[in-house]
Amino acid sequence: MPIASGWRMIRSEAGAFPDPSALSDTVQWIAAEVPGTAAASLAKAGLWQFETHELLETYDFWYRTAIEGKGVTRLCFEGLATLAEVYLDGALILTSENMFLPHEVEVILSGTHRLDLCFRALEPVLNQKHKRARWRPRLPSAPNLRFIRTTLLGHAPGWSPPVHAIGPWRGIFQIEPGRLCIRNADLRATLDGTRGRLDVRLDVEGAEAQDAKIICAGSSAALTRNAGGQLAAHLELENIQPWWPHTHGEPALHAVTAEIGAMVIDLGRVGFRKIEVDRGADGKGFGLTINGVPLFCRGACWTSADIVGLSATRETYMPGLLLMRDAGMNMLRVGGTMVYEGDEFYRLCDELGLMVWQDFMFANFDYPVDDEAFMRSATEEAQQFLARTQASPSISVLCGGSEVAQQAAMFGLPEKTWSNILFDSVLPQAVADLRPDVPYVPHTPYGGELPFVAHEGISHYYGVSAYCRPLEDARRADVRFASECLCFANVPDAAPFTLERDAPKIEHPVFAPRIPRDTGAAWFFEDVRNFYLEALYGVDAASLRQQDPGRYLDLSRAVTAEVMEATFAEWRRTGSITRGGLVWFFQDLWPGAGWGVVDSLGEPKSSYFGLKRAFKPVTVIFTDEGINGLRLHLINETAVAKPVHLSLMALRDGEVPVMRAKRELILDPRSTIMLPATDLWGGFFDTTYAYRFGEPSHDVTFAQLYDAGSNELIAEAFHFPLGRGHACHELGIEAELIQDHTDWHLTLTAKRLAQSIHISDEIFAAEDNWFHLAPGHSRRIKLVPRHPTHATPRGSIAAVNGTSIAYGNDS
Repeated sequence: MPIASGWRMIRSEAGAFPDPSALSDTVQWIAAEVPGTAAASLAKAGLWQFETHELLETYDFWYRTAIEGKGVTRLCFEGLATLAEVYLDGALILTSENMFLPHEVEVILSGTHRLDLCFRALEPVLNQKHKRARWRPRLPSAPNLRFIRTTLLGHAPGWSPPVHAIGPWRGIFQIEPGRLCIRNADLRATLDGTRGRLDVRLDVEGAEAQDAKIICAGSSAALTRNAGGQLAAHLELENIQPWWPHTHGEPALHAVTAEIGAMVIDLGRVGFRKIEVDRGADGKGFGLTINGVPLFCRGACWTSADIVGLSATRETYMPGLLLMRDAGMNMLRVGGTMVYEGDEFYRLCDELGLMVWQDFMFANFDYPVDDEAFMRSATEEAQQFLARTQASPSISVLCGGSEVAQQAAMFGLPEKTWSNILFDSVLPQAVADLRPDVPYVPHTPYGGELPFVAHEGISHYYGVSAYCRPLEDARRADVRFASECLCFANVPDAAPFTLERDAPKIEHPVFAPRIPRDTGAAWFFEDVRNFYLEALYGVDAASLRQQDPGRYLDLSRAVTAEVMEATFAEWRRTGSITRGGLVWFFQDLWPGAGWGVVDSLGEPKSSYFGLKRAFKPVTVIFTDEGINGLRLHLINETAVAKPVHLSLMALRDGEVPVMRAKRELILDPRSTIMLPATDLWGGFFDTTYAYRFGEPSHDVTFAQLYDAGSNELIAEAFHFPLGRGHACHELGIEAELIQDHTDWHLTLTAKRLAQSIHISDEIFAAEDNWFHLAPGHSRRIKLVPRHPTHATPRGSIAAVNGTSIAYGNDS
């Protein structure tokens, strides 16, 4: 039974109330949400917001409610952040110093009782003196956080808003005596060829083993007591439908039910799949195979769907995870600077076919592994998380932590300091015991002569992006697997960057403070974005921002989408040794031009749409091979053959065809093929303008891939041999607004190539955006209402190489 109602909360100075006896109803209590955080309750009461910059970790927070019961009862606390005390009728029954660790306390109830929780201020503990670490990372705001098991969210001033995880952030429950209770369900689903194997062990209270069985996928087996007193069963399931990431197949799940006497208990769903690590021909790489099929893993690093309240509801998680699925992402990473997400998160990833790279919550620090209490807590934390998520097929990699080995190596410390017993022994043992079906890696990045090199193992690749390397570096670096990559100050389409009428400058109170930066670096990630803006469009970013801020913002949005799409084209091409890339990161934590490809309100940015094109399971991509010409790479990741039509065309002045070719092909299942453009042209043509014999004959080449059966457009690719800034023309864009039953669509055409078309509508969102439009071809874009409405779409359509037009009832 959840203890979720009647909660009240107060904020007090640190140490003002040593125990609940000093608290009374005359204190100024406010309503509190449980599960939830102090910040969320204060914000709901109008007493806190980001802009106040008030550090909540300097205060104590008290929570109070009443509970009822009789006899022996268990109180279950799934997460208390972070230095917590629990009192029943004024008596201390629990202390906790780990926000990730669940607790159970057995108590005796005799009616109505008062339950008090106290969350002590973190700041005094952060200021205590401790043994000096071997290195001091720049990311966290306080070095003593290495001793405290709490999230780094709120403690990383370069990119995280100043909101701290305080309060009962996960559920609190009451279990009455005498009820049948499954305290632990150990479900192990494995795949051997086409055969699924399910091993079940249940810790059951209040039931005998008589007439007990387990049921899955139409088969059943008796549950019997094993030597450890558990109810156990083994099922062999022939021709079981396996679980796949959605890009490669169906994420099939199978319900598991226990029947114990007259009780029927839903144990959730399992997926049967086999994941293995592929080190490559030289043994230095890192890739995943699932059910024997090599994968290209792509997606983004998850942040938090609710940075203030840390909500773990299905409704909170669903919008972001659907956006990931719909963008063709097949993997996300929960990094060590975040939190372990709630059960519904992993259930949704199971259902949607999204693989999860899961870090344990360790990052950057030289952790005190010689402290027995710390290690005991860390070990139990890992075991509890693995047990809680044990049946989840989406968890595909388990990683010790983020940038710990990298930090030690970058500070010049010897190799023996790069890791420790926590990452090399304790965590892998917990994985071996509880999730032997999931590969374990001790660190990210990890695997080369230095932990952070890109050409071996796992890297955090920022050659293209933070380090302002040319786009060619994505290939030159020989990236094997990037568990982080491609961070930019991605400008959102909407507020706070909508320009005011007649405003000559970009002015907003949070424009600069919320542009992310690496602590200690002399540059911001806006500078990084400007570097590529100048490289791709041939403009001076500083001058453009002063003279034409609207165009500056449009090019800033377009360039991050173009860079991301080009980088993943390199990594997915035929012959690439790269097996995955996860963009840092998915969603902004607060309004601003953050690293997220989705803004803090859940609206996709331009970079999201660039990734959506780059991640298609069936697609065509270009790579510029210089004097070796332009190459087309056709990819089919699905399990079925794809008959397709391929067309290739080169245009002068964005309009006049100078070369064209067509070919019909059948793309084999799970295949990638390469075609030189000259093979389609039937002879030499300087498609990349590498030989420079005379004036350039064209300024754009585009390929289109159509389904041979339906003639629907599957994918497009564009190449600009002279640079994007040279392909600017009067476009002649036309738009027709059509209502099809209850749905609205825009049909777009252009006389000349339109670059990075963007559709702006305050009421409706475009399902595709920031795309190129070839002349003579129409695109039909669905408009989806942001909220229930009877309004008619009305907005504007613009391209970065042309002027805008209006559509709707005022157009």
